[in-house]
Amino acid sequence: MSASPALSDLSRLYQTEFVRSARAVGVLWAVCSLCFAIIQVVILVQPSWIGTADIRPPQPSGTLGLFEVCLESDWPVPDCRGGLSSLSPLPSFQSVAVLVGVSLWAVWTSVLCLCLFRFCSAATVYKICAWLQLTAAGFCLALACLLFPDSWESPEMRALCGDSVGSFSPGNCSVHWAYILAILGVLDYTILATLAFVLANRQDALLPPDSQDVTTGLLMTA
Repeated sequence: MSASPALSDLSRLYQTEFVRSARAVGVLWAVCSLCFAIIQVVILVQPSWIGTADIRPPQPSGTLGLFEVCLESDWPVPDCRGGLSSLSPLPSFQSVAVLVGVSLWAVWTSVLCLCLFRFCSAATVYKICAWLQLTAAGFCLALACLLFPDSWESPEMRALCGDSVGSFSPGNCSVHWAYILAILGVLDYTILATLAFVLANRQDALLPPDSQDVTTGLLMTA
């Protein structure tokens, strides 16, 4: 028995609303991926992973990142040593910088993969982006966040934070916003990857009924 016109119209209305909602979620996921790809660049280059907390007169005050150490001076601009222009991270944080760089490459690759929506199925694109965000980006950034405190026994850290500094013990320093942002990034990548997997698995349900009937007919005649 065929469905009544009222039920058919209601089903089509629900299908249309579902497609619109899914597309809106997909756009939101793409925008969030792009935004955090930009934030990832800030995390890599900013010398604000750690900084002085308790300032004592002989002890300098400043901040430290993966590529440079910045000390407060009489000038408005701090005195920074090192920099991203040399593409040479601080010796103690080379492995952390490489991991953050791989994570940066992975998340920007996932953003560039959005162009594949014109050439591949949406489910395939979502799955590619999800695996990039979960494994390469999320895992590498999480490992970098774990290795960073373990590398605090370094000459740069001792000069900035005192002799009491050690692995997972910042001495007279405390973590700053760039490191906190990196930790939040791990959670963000997990959420984005999970959402991408959900969107990929729901792509078949996004097809309108007419398209599903045509696809079924083609499969039966093949």
